[in-house]
Amino acid sequence: MECSRVFTFLCFSLSFLVLGTYELQSSQTQVLSQLRRQLEYPKQLDLWLNTSTDFCYLSTPQVNITCQNNLVIGIIIFGDKRKRVSNFNGFRVLDGTLSPNFSMDSLAATLSRLNGLKSLSLVSLGIWGSIPDKIHRLQSLEYLDLSWNFLYGSIPQTLSRIGQLQILKLDGNFLNGTFPDWFDSFSNFTSLSLRNNLLSGSLPSSIQRITTLTALVLSNNAISGMLPDLSTLLSLQWLDLSKNKFDSELPIMPKGLKTILLNNNSFSGRIPQQYGQLNQLQQIDLSFNVLEGTPPAGLFSLPNIISLNLASNMLSGSLPVRLNCGAKLGSVDISNNKLRGLLPSCLSSVIKTRGIKYGGNCLSIDLSHQHPETYCVEPHDEKKKSEGKNLGVLIGIISGVIVIMGLLAYGFLVLCRQYCPRRTSEQHLLHNSVQDNSVTGFTSELLTNARFISDAAKLRSQGTPAHRLFSLNELKAATNNFDKSTLMGEGSTGKMYKGRLENGTQVAIRCLTVSKRFTIRNLKLRLDLLAKLQHPHLVCLLGHCIQNEGKDESGVNNVYLLYEYVPNGNYQARLLETNPEKVLKWSDRLAILIGVAKAVHFLHTGIIPGFFNNRLKANNILLNEHWMGKLSDYGLSIVVQEIDEHKAEGGLKAWHIKSFEDDVYSFGLILLRSLIGPSFSARNEAFLVNEMVSLGTPDGQRRIVDPSIHTSCSQESLSIIISIANKCISQEFSTRPSFEDVLWNLQYAAQVQSTADGEQRS
Repeated sequence: MECSRVFTFLCFSLSFLVLGTYELQSSQTQVLSQLRRQLEYPKQLDLWLNTSTDFCYLSTPQVNITCQNNLVIGIIIFGDKRKRVSNFNGFRVLDGTLSPNFSMDSLAATLSRLNGLKSLSLVSLGIWGSIPDKIHRLQSLEYLDLSWNFLYGSIPQTLSRIGQLQILKLDGNFLNGTFPDWFDSFSNFTSLSLRNNLLSGSLPSSIQRITTLTALVLSNNAISGMLPDLSTLLSLQWLDLSKNKFDSELPIMPKGLKTILLNNNSFSGRIPQQYGQLNQLQQIDLSFNVLEGTPPAGLFSLPNIISLNLASNMLSGSLPVRLNCGAKLGSVDISNNKLRGLLPSCLSSVIKTRGIKYGGNCLSIDLSHQHPETYCVEPHDEKKKSEGKNLGVLIGIISGVIVIMGLLAYGFLVLCRQYCPRRTSEQHLLHNSVQDNSVTGFTSELLTNARFISDAAKLRSQGTPAHRLFSLNELKAATNNFDKSTLMGEGSTGKMYKGRLENGTQVAIRCLTVSKRFTIRNLKLRLDLLAKLQHPHLVCLLGHCIQNEGKDESGVNNVYLLYEYVPNGNYQARLLETNPEKVLKWSDRLAILIGVAKAVHFLHTGIIPGFFNNRLKANNILLNEHWMGKLSDYGLSIVVQEIDEHKAEGGLKAWHIKSFEDDVYSFGLILLRSLIGPSFSARNEAFLVNEMVSLGTPDGQRRIVDPSIHTSCSQESLSIIISIANKCISQEFSTRPSFEDVLWNLQYAAQVQSTADGEQRS
């Protein structure tokens, strides 16, 4: 299969090759060097070490660059990271994935600079993460293969905007979610291969409209439901839907098919007679389903049929004694069914050129490997014999069941009258509390069933400690009865203590005072929803404690939130550092900001409606032992309700818009504080916003920007950040960028800086 993949790609790439290629543009060479760095210098790319060599003339079985008119139009790189894991949880796999510094967003941004790129194959390179929305920026792509990596999440709909895409291969990843219903938007789509992933749901009817499709490979997923009629796909030649969960009857197939692989599903009913008319068919595997009836005789006599596998079904009846077999038929497996009678002569073991398997039936041949005749008697035959005999027994059983059900119903009504009013009242109060006091639009359905959490959140949560309920005594023991020596600070949302649990885990405990407008159950639902927000750049919520469970008469509940302890202080403190050895370099600041931007983007899009108003401040960005930024105090608006005034001003929708813009604005201030020197950090917000104008001039930059940044950044990278920061703090909401745009600019600035650093070292 891999040989065919390489052959297909090379043929596809050579179709673009024009005699007389020229030396690449310098910008194209820089992108290839950047690509090598982002892939973390795989040994297959060691031939690129000498940058004076023309990349277009370097080729190995694993690496090939195709060029045309000074531009790169094709890239093929086959790595050796084929290590597979059974339960990939979205975090780095040792010797499997690239390092935590790898970013799919950055990779897509780099490749988008190759404007003429038509074919791309990056296979078995340890690439990991979700496919970014910005993948559509590879506008010229016709061939895309990212197989056997560690991609997860859903396939983004923005991929459909690559209008010229013809071939897509994403085999051997961890893609989940339902099968996309927009593949029919491509005008010349010919091949789709998504085998060995985690796709679920049903196959959409839109698949019937991809009339240019020649190959559809979706094996080894969890796709279920009905298989649509595919007879409209007149160009289809290869269909592989094996090892899924389809449970419908078999549909009509297009006449041009050469291979049909539908084994290991739950297809039922009879094999359509139309299958015996597929004259181009060479291989068909329908094994390990629950198909019934006698297989069509025409299947065996097809002119091009080579392999026929009908094993392990419920096929019954007798095959025609004078069955005709196609001249090319070399392998037949009808074992483990309920076939009876004689074996046709064309399936006899006397024919040495044809492999036949027929054990596990009730055939009148080789009886030692056949079941007795009674095993293959069809159920409806037995029913006819026993129908009259069992009728009286059946009537007696039904009468007894009716009496018992009547008694049970009476008992149930008695119990309901005694216990149900209180339960109904509690549910009614919960429903009213959620509707009347809903924060950020969280309905009762959303609180009780967080199905809107994104696939990335589900995947990441598998590798984090389970959220649990703590007792107040546990918290007192962890903090020495909330001793003053454990107090870390106090803010608008309450005090923060440092503690150590009984198992030695260090935690940070935030004490909140929450209005009793929520019932205890409703409050727990909100906290459980908050706990589902899992991301590498969010401080992990480990558990909670609700004091007194609402039994006191005051108007508030005391709520304690337990977070992971992040040891290296906050980002604001590091920005104020004057010790040259501890001052953050420009590339370090960018890395921290990118991580936090990813977290905020996740909070906005990981659940519907999103978590906004996330207290974005430099001192709410904590740094772990690896100096990775993690956002704290996010999502607290779901329990502390500081938004009533906003809601009163313009309703929930207006609050959503304003809160979203507030996050963009607040992040712009963080960008601004990342630029300025310690001497300006103490100034108020209005002063900083006014000084933003000065950053547009070289003199203003020299006066305001931290001197340590000037010594460690490229001017282009700095200009990108100044520009996006200026847009973020615009007074006009409509001119502020989306958080996706903010993130993209940050990653682009980091790429530019990385390239500049590499050139400086060389």
